[in-house]
Amino acid sequence: MPHFEIYVSDVTEAKAFYSGLFGWRFDPMPGGEDIDYHLIEGDQIGGSHTLTAALMRRTEPAPASGGPVRGGTMTFEVTDCDASYAWALAHGGAEALPPTDYPGIGRCAYVEDGHGNIVGMISPALEGN
Repeated sequence: MPHFEIYVSDVTEAKAFYSGLFGWRFDPMPGGEDIDYHLIEGDQIGGSHTLTAALMRRTEPAPASGGPVRGGTMTFEVTDCDASYAWALAHGGAEALPPTDYPGIGRCAYVEDGHGNIVGMISPALEGN
């Protein structure tokens, strides 16, 4: 799993929490302004490591505390984001975010898996792109 996301209601408050808890730093991702998307940098996480992560603002109210699974989204590296996205839609998945290019990051898409989960896929940008 090369990437995960943490959904929060208050980005400023969450950044302070995770900075204090893990020593993480946050950088806004170009193209992610509408969802207040911030890439995480830390001791074993971030651009120079094999695991990356982000913090982003929720688009809906947070689930009730103590309820069933309230986790984030896992994003897995794939060879061809478009082909994997098309396969998912043809095999019971539903669109969550169509394939989209993020400069310096790669091509990414999200699908619902038919079981109440959203899973992401990314084809990383080639070196120098």
